[in-house]
Amino acid sequence: MSAVTVNDAATDARIPLRGHLRHTGALIRRNLLWIRKDPESMADALLMPVIFTLLFVFVFGGSIGQALGGGQDRYVQYVIPGMIAMMSMTLSQGVGTGFSQDFNSGVMDRFRSLPIGRGSVLFAKISVELLRMLFATAVLMIVAVAVGFEITNWPGLLATVALSTAFASSIMWVFLTLGVILKNAQSVQAMGFLVLFPLQFGSSIFAPTTSMPGWLQAFTDYNPLSTLADAARGLMVGGPVAHDLWVTLGWSVAITAVMAPVAIHKFRTKN
Repeated sequence: MSAVTVNDAATDARIPLRGHLRHTGALIRRNLLWIRKDPESMADALLMPVIFTLLFVFVFGGSIGQALGGGQDRYVQYVIPGMIAMMSMTLSQGVGTGFSQDFNSGVMDRFRSLPIGRGSVLFAKISVELLRMLFATAVLMIVAVAVGFEITNWPGLLATVALSTAFASSIMWVFLTLGVILKNAQSVQAMGFLVLFPLQFGSSIFAPTTSMPGWLQAFTDYNPLSTLADAARGLMVGGPVAHDLWVTLGWSVAITAVMAPVAIHKFRTKN
């Protein structure tokens, strides 16, 4: 075990829970102030929901809506819950690129020289990215209502946001790990796209999976973004919920249980 790991473990052991919470709160404030100084960092959270919603509704909405037995209005009701699922994963990538930038700029060296809990740095980063995701979800729903989405079940909408937040927090551990082990933010972003694209487009987010080849349908059945999107539809517009809800929660717990210890270990041992 390296001296860095021993010192970090000893530092964490000396800090009580209240201290960890105080450190996490201070780091959350630091990250929010950084966003305030650099508002362009919110561009993806602001523009992505707008662009994707308008693109899929007005370019693909007519044809896919007809396949669903309706038209563009029918597709709006189908795709918006799926878009919430997509936001939970797409914006999770930002936690990895931001973490990598902090390492390369020397900010992390400063944090690791202070007597603060190492986990506080990670939890603060995740908390701020979740706030960005919630902001993007709010923008998405504003655009969704503008293009004709009907919110008929507010408790279902809130439950969908809570489920997406739980799933996003688990995926962020994956990107935190990438942010630690890869050399720069560009590498994290490139690796993120290699992970995101198959999961997003090999799912039920944008279109039903019934017309897909059998082997691809088998993949979508186990794709957590499909179960998240289907659970969101059930909660928001009606339909089966229980199976997809529990599968999504199972994925969230499993990913967190595996990747959180890896991310924390890699962070503590990175030189």
